[in-house]
Amino acid sequence: MEKFKSINPYNNETIEEFDLHTEQDINNAIDTADNTFHEWRKTSFEHRAKLMKKAGQLLRDNKEKYAQPMVAEMGKPITEAYAEIDKCAWVCDYYAENAAEFLKDEIIETDADKSMVKYHPLGAVLAIMPWNFPYWQVFRFAAPALMAGNVCILKHAKNVSRCSLFVEEIFSEAGFPEGAFKSLIISGKQTEILIDNKKVKAVTLTGSEKAGKAVASNAGKNIKKTVLELGGSNAFVVLSDANLEEMAKVGCDARMKNTGQSCIAAKRFIVMKDVADKFTELLKEQISTLKLGDPTEESTQVGPLARVDLAETLEEQVQKSLNAGAELLMGGKRKDATYYPTVLTGVKPGMPAFDEELFGPVAPIIIAESKEEAMQLANMSNYGLGMSVCTNNMEDAQYFIDNAEDGAVFVNALVKSDPRLPFGGTKISGYGRELSHHGIKEFVNAKTVYIQGIKS
Repeated sequence: MEKFKSINPYNNETIEEFDLHTEQDINNAIDTADNTFHEWRKTSFEHRAKLMKKAGQLLRDNKEKYAQPMVAEMGKPITEAYAEIDKCAWVCDYYAENAAEFLKDEIIETDADKSMVKYHPLGAVLAIMPWNFPYWQVFRFAAPALMAGNVCILKHAKNVSRCSLFVEEIFSEAGFPEGAFKSLIISGKQTEILIDNKKVKAVTLTGSEKAGKAVASNAGKNIKKTVLELGGSNAFVVLSDANLEEMAKVGCDARMKNTGQSCIAAKRFIVMKDVADKFTELLKEQISTLKLGDPTEESTQVGPLARVDLAETLEEQVQKSLNAGAELLMGGKRKDATYYPTVLTGVKPGMPAFDEELFGPVAPIIIAESKEEAMQLANMSNYGLGMSVCTNNMEDAQYFIDNAEDGAVFVNALVKSDPRLPFGGTKISGYGRELSHHGIKEFVNAKTVYIQGIKS
């Protein structure tokens, strides 16, 4: 029988092995989810909120237990793992407190005696999730989906199977009925069984462009709604009037958080020529202070990448960029799954460090002569997830807000997800939105109701 192995990227030791669910297991899970949905959808928002609040409290009460698998399975520094658990608890509370208001009937005045939009759940929603934020990626989908009255089936990345099973455990212990949330340990190929099944009504995926195309194609064949959150190559634009010392700190955090393994990390630093040398030196100083090492130690700020092959790919991208004319300012070394924090200068379009997504702790510096060129360089990407712009001039900030092709613009701040704000991208970064009231409405039926001739 095929198994998934969880391998600790810091020491390359096998932690745990997991048997894959069979096709029969998958079909049984779908049937259970569908049966549960027909009862779950009838429950009140108050009832769902009580259970969702309990899930959030379980996360807080068992932070150590749930954080440890993130550290072991994908190398996340322990302090960041704790923060991720806290954020998941926050999103549980947020939707428990706001879902009823977000999905209340929307009364619309027409020539009818009464007309409105009602928001009804769809049914079983399949979530295909990545390893880089093993809990957050799931909870930011599951909390709104469950509060809307849907049920959830999770296909997680194979290297974080223990995290996947713990998410199911949390919802079960919080009192959600059997079938409301199910984690399946399955291969990518097996997801086709789920997407093809008529009882699965929609799919959400966070992952690579390749995975997004495959899932969207299969879901499209079955006429099923999808939300895709794919890669990113976020620009971090530094204008001449920016507070360089402060923005170097923000930029370091934006690039190195989660060891650079984030879709919304700052991946291209586009800096005005007259401040480029100073900003680059300040950024280098910030990065050089980061402690690299054992992710179980609370002092560690940069851990290993999640797998050796990911570090090898990053190493190859950097080397190709150097061969094309980029210069290595610091780092550029790899040991097993660890890639040392790196700064590249002289990066230009046509180099992997500009054109491709670097999923790790590498900061490419690109020079711009004007804000117009900076904007052009920022938009010169197949990705469109988010960007940061650093300036003390509101007119300049507004220029980037109005002209950026991304799903988000953050001024003097790193791009981040927040339950209160919609999250998603454009171009090959995907489509649809998660979080806020926009996210909870992605997987509901916006049902038009038109009543004539009945006055009461």
